[in-house]
Amino acid sequence: MSGDVMVFAEHLEGMATDSTFELVALGRSLAEVTGGSVVAAVIGSGVGDVADSMGGADKVLVVDDPALASFNPEGHPRVFSALVQEGSPQIVLVPYTSTGMDIAAHVAAVGGLPLVSYCQDVRASDGLAATCRLYAGKVEADVTVSGDRAVFAVMSGAASADEGREGGAGVVEAVSAPDLSDLGVTFSSLNQPEAGDVDITEQDVLVAVGRGIDSADNIKEAQELADALDGAVAASRPIVDQGWLPKTRQVGKSGLTVKPKVYIALGISGAPEHLEGMRDAEVIIAVNTDPQAPIFGAAHYGWTGDIFDLLPELVDRLEG
Repeated sequence: MSGDVMVFAEHLEGMATDSTFELVALGRSLAEVTGGSVVAAVIGSGVGDVADSMGGADKVLVVDDPALASFNPEGHPRVFSALVQEGSPQIVLVPYTSTGMDIAAHVAAVGGLPLVSYCQDVRASDGLAATCRLYAGKVEADVTVSGDRAVFAVMSGAASADEGREGGAGVVEAVSAPDLSDLGVTFSSLNQPEAGDVDITEQDVLVAVGRGIDSADNIKEAQELADALDGAVAASRPIVDQGWLPKTRQVGKSGLTVKPKVYIALGISGAPEHLEGMRDAEVIIAVNTDPQAPIFGAAHYGWTGDIFDLLPELVDRLEG
């Protein structure tokens, strides 16, 4: 066993995901404790650009095969498991995404390794451990691994993606794929969601509305605040279910995960499913008439009152 940390590099349409770079950054902090290296595994076809972007890793293992051109729930886990078996890293990090769910369980089962899912952080001092979010964020559990090695499926936001883009040697090594001629699953097509007018995951400021906005007509007041802050309007699920805003504006477990610099929650109670999508914002400001609303537990700043008393005055001051 080495003290290495191996990261499964998730990528789509020629670009590594932010979750991948977050894991590389997390891996670097863990490797400082274990004394090993950070090894990123890039699996696919024509993935040279993805491999070259893994500058934060010490080593990049590249498996390039036409059968792996698109994610295959048989092929990719098989290849990654072979890399884990060969390299015997102490820690395996996989993003907790739809892709990562297939990867992590397979690697743990094949290698006889413990699997810890829903991780929001991973620690290596005094043994391997993690803090996990369970039941849509209602419970946080500290998990200690009995053994020297483990697979961790890590949720978004565990580390800084920017820190994972640089700092390592980025030495690329080509590795041959195992036999993939017997794959029973083939890729058919990729159905992309319809693009929205605004990508809320890229906004520095979000003004999010919940049930407290009362009606679709009142969303224009939130939009005025968003315009004054050079931001965008987002929403909790009830607003989208009502058809007042499109699905592309929904924040939460069944919507999008956002990490803006400022997140203003207007009339949002703070259900765990919503908190899961925005709790990693740098600054959270909550406005709600209910002083016991769960959103105040996640907020850095809060005001108890009617949002319609606050919004006009706030916009006037920003525009004045």
